[in-house]
Amino acid sequence: MFYVILLAMIAGFLALRLYSVLGKRTGHEQQPLPRAAEDRPVPVTLPRTMDATPDVREVAERNIEPRAEAGLRSIVAGEPGFDVGQFLAGAQAAYRMTLEAFWKGDEDALVELVEDDVHASFAEAVAARNAAGETLDNRLVTIERAVIADAHLSGRDARITVRFDADIAAITRDAEGAVIAGSMTDAVETHDVWTFARTLRAGDPNWKLADTDEA
Repeated sequence: MFYVILLAMIAGFLALRLYSVLGKRTGHEQQPLPRAAEDRPVPVTLPRTMDATPDVREVAERNIEPRAEAGLRSIVAGEPGFDVGQFLAGAQAAYRMTLEAFWKGDEDALVELVEDDVHASFAEAVAARNAAGETLDNRLVTIERAVIADAHLSGRDARITVRFDADIAAITRDAEGAVIAGSMTDAVETHDVWTFARTLRAGDPNWKLADTDEA
């Protein structure tokens, strides 16, 4: 009987020790700590697709007249690599080269710069000048401003009209070299309206002069 009581006491003692170590599950045990914000999965937001047609109004410090904007947008859409600012820079270079070629009577250079109809008109003027024994001693002093005045796209055929405000010193000499008109010291304000043409997505990236007029 003594041993039974002793075993019961030992069993009770072990039960108390086990309870004190493990405790009871009451449903109020500590929950896992919430993850810090930087540890949480962050939702991925894809960037918006950029508009393929740039805002031409922001190009070239507004050297574009409003009526040309729609046409320029059509040209950019037809040839995404087209850059309005680069076109304006190229147009100014073409303006200078074409004038200098015409003044010198360099028809080989003109063939590369202008379309056939314009070349025919220039060639006629050069021939008349040569027949009279006259030469031009002109100089483009500066291009004050170049503005895109209009733009059109028909199919793949693009046309862009540029107004040039320039100062030109002009002299006409006779066969003996004597000055018969103009002055190299007084530059004349000139306002030209030139239209350049090109077929989009063609192998030749160059624009050619298709029409000339005065502003």
